[in-house]
Parts: sequence; C-alpha cells; structure tokens
Amino acid sequence: MRGGIYLEADRRQETLRTNLWFVPTLEVVGAIVLFAITCALDRAAYDGAFRIPSWVIGGTPDAARQVLTAVAAAIITVVGVVFSITIVALTMASTQFGPRMMRNFIRDRGTQVTLGTFVATFVYAVAVLVSIGRSFVPHISTTVSIASMVVDLAVLIYFINHIAVQIQLPNVIADIAREVKTAVDTHRAPDPGVPACGPTTEELLELMADSGGEVRTTTSGYLQYIRYDRLVRLARAENAVIHLPNRPGHFLTEGQVMATVWPAEAAERIAEDFTRGHVTGSTRTLVQDISFGIDQIVEIALRALSAATNDTFTALTCIDWLGDCLSKIATDWDPTPVLRCQDGYIRVIAAQVSYERLVQRAFEKIRQAAVGDPAVMIRELDALAQILDRVEDPQRRQVVLDQAAMIERQVAQSVSEDADREDVLRRCEAFHDQLART
Repeated sequence: MRGGIYLEADRRQETLRTNLWFVPTLEVVGAIVLFAITCALDRAAYDGAFRIPSWVIGGTPDAARQVLTAVAAAIITVVGVVFSITIVALTMASTQFGPRMMRNFIRDRGTQVTLGTFVATFVYAVAVLVSIGRSFVPHISTTVSIASMVVDLAVLIYFINHIAVQIQLPNVIADIAREVKTAVDTHRAPDPGVPACGPTTEELLELMADSGGEVRTTTSGYLQYIRYDRLVRLARAENAVIHLPNRPGHFLTEGQVMATVWPAEAAERIAEDFTRGHVTGSTRTLVQDISFGIDQIVEIALRALSAATNDTFTALTCIDWLGDCLSKIATDWDPTPVLRCQDGYIRVIAAQVSYERLVQRAFEKIRQAAVGDPAVMIRELDALAQILDRVEDPQRRQVVLDQAAMIERQVAQSVSEDADREDVLRRCEAFHDQLART
C-alpha cells in the first residue's frame, strides 16, 4: 500500500470533499477578498488617484443601491432554486440508488462550486451595497457585481445540465467504478523492502493467542482509516507487535477488541496512544475500504432486481462494471498483510480483504437475487469469463470457476423454460471452452 503520508492526505481530502460547506466557504472568502480589492480601487478613484475607465458603470448612490438590491434579491432567489434542485437530486439518490449513494452526490464538485458561486456573489453584492455612502459610489465594485451576474447565469446553465447528466444511473455506476480503481491504486505499491528479521507472522500470531494483551475501542462506528505508519512507530517504540483483526469497513462497538499486542505488558502503554492510529465514523469510505465500492454497485444491482423495480438492464450494467473492476486487479492485487519497521522486524499484522472475497461480494448476492433470470446469469458468466482471461494465479482461477459452477447449478434449478435454460447452458459451455484454451 502507499505510504502513510499519502493515505493521510487522501483521508483528509475525502473528509473535506464529502460536505456542502467547504468549497462555498472558500468562494465566500474569495468574494470578500475581491470586495476589499475593488473597494480600495473605488476609494482611490474617489480620491482622484486615477480616472475610472469608460466601461465602468456610473450613476448616483440611489441608482447603485437599486442595482445592487436587485442583484442580491435575484441571487438569493436562485440560491433557493439551486438548493431545491440539490435536495431533489439527493432524494432521488436515496430512494432509487440507496442511501449510501448520497455520499457520491454530496461530494460532487460541480454542485459544491455552483452553490459557492451564488452564495459568494450574494455576499459580494451585499458588501458593496453597505459600502455606498452619501457621495461615495463604488462604481468598479458595482460593475463587478453586474458582471458576476453573467457568470452566475452561465454557472446555472452548467448546473442544470450537470444534474441532468449526473442522476443518470449508468453515469452513477461508472463514477463508483472509477473511484474503486482509484482506491485500488493506493494499495498497489508495496512498502519498501527491508531484510526480514525476527519471528514469522505465524509464530507471532501463536504468541498473541497464548499471551497477547488486548486493546479495546473507546467509541462505536465504522473503521474508516488506519494510520499504519503511526502504529509501526508506536510498536517499535515499545518493541512490540500489533495485530489488527479488523480492517477498514468493519463496524466496531465500544469495548470491542481492536488490536492484540505482544508482549502483553506493552498493551497498556500502546492503548494510551492507540486512538491516534485509527479513525472511526458513522459511514464507510473508499480511502482504504475497497470492498465498499463493490458493495455500492452491488446494492444498485439488488435494487434493480427487486420486485418493486424489476430493472434488469441496470443490473446488467452493474455486472459489466464489476467485471471491469475485478479484471483490472486480477493479476496484481496484493495488499500488504504485514508491516515492518526499518530494522526489519514485523510491527503490525493487518487484516486485508482478499481477491477471493472481492469476487464473492461482487457476484454472489446478485446471483442469489437473480433466481430464474437468464439474462443476468448470462451476463455474470460473461463477466467471469472476462476475469478468467486475466487471472493467472491458480487459486484465483478456482474462485472464478466456483462462481461459474454455482450459476450453472442455479440454472438447472430455477429456469423452467427449456429455451432459456439452453441459452444459459450454451454460455456455460463457452466458458468451459475458454477455460480449456487458457
């Protein structure tokens, strides 16, 4: 996996991105800075330091107040419309795609920038309005306010088009798949190799089972992020080894065993600083939880296959992207299960999701929900064939074969129409032919 500094930056970026206030706040600060600059220019022009250009809008203080009042009123009205559209999009995401899809819409940069642009324009217009005096008219600032209205109009047109494209289900699924691939990239590069020293992983686990000390969680929530580099330094300082039985994505209850430490006498000292080595929260994230992205796509497929929706084509789209994700990591998915310090000793033994588990999460629930649906079974076989074409490891190939075998058995039990059953069985035969060739 990548170094702790990079993962920490990813986690902070994810935290700042998954909200609707950070980007608008930055834009409001920018509007205030812009007002300070343009107001200073207006003051300088008022004092005779330079002559205002001819393209700057002139007028009396009362005329400027009327213009700025109209600008502020129009902008705040549009802000209400934008917020309404955003809430509608979030509601659709929750009901049609699942509540976990709301995170993808909240973290969308287009929505955040649109909200921030209108709020910043409103703040700027109000600031300019307040600065008008009996004889002082901020001509440059007023002109900038009117120009910002034109920019806001372009942003509004962009936002309407953006929302219309964003809520299309194929785009939602494709975006999730891209996030999964990005998250996978953070785990591909192994830690720098160091000469192995000390006991092996198996020996350490046996020692921990016999005489290890326990570290328990102090809060409940999903394990979102583990600071592996911090835990390595902590274990090295205590000349200890930390075993983490849970990985990011697992739910922890208060008082649950979060780690086992050997030797046991170091557990109490490590527990004092252990809270700095991990982050828990009310939701899962993709920073270190690869299976979360798989689960999101599977959830959309399950909703599509439910009796209330009955949308087979959406399920087929989900299977296509799941096959794409698993094909691209079929050969090089190898997350680091142990972390060593600079002297070569194992300091952290981490739980990592296996490729076998990723394949099972991707296909088993969809197969179980698609009983009697030949189209879904055929598409799952196509995706498995795509993965099989990339897989070289015998154990991983066996995982793919097991999934195909379960589909074949399900066909014989659930598809009553002979013609439909023959279609699926022909695809099964093609799958086995491909296996024989490879």
